[in-house]
Amino acid sequence: MINSYDFGRIVVDGKAYTSDVIIFPDRVKDNWWRKEGHALHIEDIETVVKEKLEVLIVGTGKYGLLTVLPETKEYIESKGIELIVEPTDKACEIYNEISKDKKAVAALHLTC
Repeated sequence: MINSYDFGRIVVDGKAYTSDVIIFPDRVKDNWWRKEGHALHIEDIETVVKEKLEVLIVGTGKYGLLTVLPETKEYIESKGIELIVEPTDKACEIYNEISKDKKAVAALHLTC
């Protein structure tokens, strides 16, 4: 569960992180780097898609600067995964709600 989020900092299950994260049902991957800082490419989430998830929630940053490229969106949806893209504060709220009932993963940009 995401306990709190603020610009550049997130607390998940009581542990604080200060770099972008991917939150899986059973673990958190911190220091998540992308091929291109503010664009989400297929290779940035290929390992995530292999997790057999139902929903991928992408947090686009406090001000929404991370963009999901059209080909990445198409790739995710072609795997039968529901994609939700929101600014990170809203994405955190959605993750906490959806993850109660579905296998969800959140890929979150913590800054801009």
